[in-house]
Amino acid sequence: MNLHEYQAKELLKKYNVPVQEGVACSSVDEALAAYEQIKEKSGSKFAVVKAQIHAGGRGKGVVNETGINGVKVGKSNDDIKEFAEKILGGTLVTIQTGPAGKLVNKILVAQDMYYDGPSERKEFYLSILLDRTNGQNVIMYSTEGGMNIEDVAHDTPEKIHKELVHPAGGLLPFQARKIAFNLGLSGDAFKNMVKFVTNLYNAFVGLDCSMVEINPLFKASDDKIIAVDCKMNLDENALYRHPDLLAMRDISEEDPTEVEAGQFNLNFVKLDGNVGCMVNGAGLAMATMDMIKLSGGEPANFLDVGGTANAQTVEAGFKIIMKDPNVKAILINIFGGIVRCDRVASGVIEAYKNLGNINIPIIVRLQGTNATEAKRLIDESGLKVQSAIQLSEAAALVKQAVA
Repeated sequence: MNLHEYQAKELLKKYNVPVQEGVACSSVDEALAAYEQIKEKSGSKFAVVKAQIHAGGRGKGVVNETGINGVKVGKSNDDIKEFAEKILGGTLVTIQTGPAGKLVNKILVAQDMYYDGPSERKEFYLSILLDRTNGQNVIMYSTEGGMNIEDVAHDTPEKIHKELVHPAGGLLPFQARKIAFNLGLSGDAFKNMVKFVTNLYNAFVGLDCSMVEINPLFKASDDKIIAVDCKMNLDENALYRHPDLLAMRDISEEDPTEVEAGQFNLNFVKLDGNVGCMVNGAGLAMATMDMIKLSGGEPANFLDVGGTANAQTVEAGFKIIMKDPNVKAILINIFGGIVRCDRVASGVIEAYKNLGNINIPIIVRLQGTNATEAKRLIDESGLKVQSAIQLSEAAALVKQAVA
């Protein structure tokens, strides 16, 4: 589950991770009030207005309607008002959103961190995530933080350092010191970085994050180490331990069809192809998608109905798939182990009758428990549903449908 910057920073503060202070706002009036609050607290007339969307590259991104960037620095009420008016309600397009962009419903009005001379400050990069190859958490960090970190990783990968952390032992003190040393710090800045990295790792583990990224990680002239930005992803499989965090979910940032699928406990990911597929089991779903491509089609989605498929889940899956206008055919590929094939066939027939007006080919391949009975039910239903038992049969039907 993705979090907004302002949400992630509030969570980090609970773990004593220093962050850039700010106020999330949904209107121009709220932004102006937040600006006055920031000025009073920081003693500076400068403040930063940041669009809050689930995507990076906001500083280089552009709000389609106004041509303004997603991150702006203001020094007056007029500036803050102008930026808030132009960003709120606009569609921000960044390198990570794609051309469709994302609607901006909130902005963060935050204190300006660049209050001292450039010779006294420094931007770093630091993130923590799971290294699946090694089965350990990894801290990735660099002396070259800021908006061009992707270029650094591509052009000078030797400047990206990695520190593996065994999940059983946790981050050891010498590892935190090693990170601070490799970042070229000394004195109070060194000590503050050690504390920062240690507390950030504690937050990563304590919140059950799958990823946390701080860019830029800022060293001020007084040697304070501060998270100026934060991207945080939470492991959805661990949210049962954090019911309070579940309330932070912003479904307006998610694909509507994926949200709808989640309401029926369907594992759904929208793709760009022309063949909708409904399968039970993630492995079988991946194999089915490969088969669709080999047959000349392109999968329009990943949809796993799980091991307890019934008429309700099948009907919900049908509705979700058919909302995609690019779908030319639907392939249902079920292996009957826990679930009996004849029950799935009955569910398909019932869903087909309930939905009606299905004008695209439906191919149903059922294999496993009671597969023969299932094929008979479909063949005798009188519906325009093509059945198959062998995967090769289903592949031939898919090829015919998309030809």
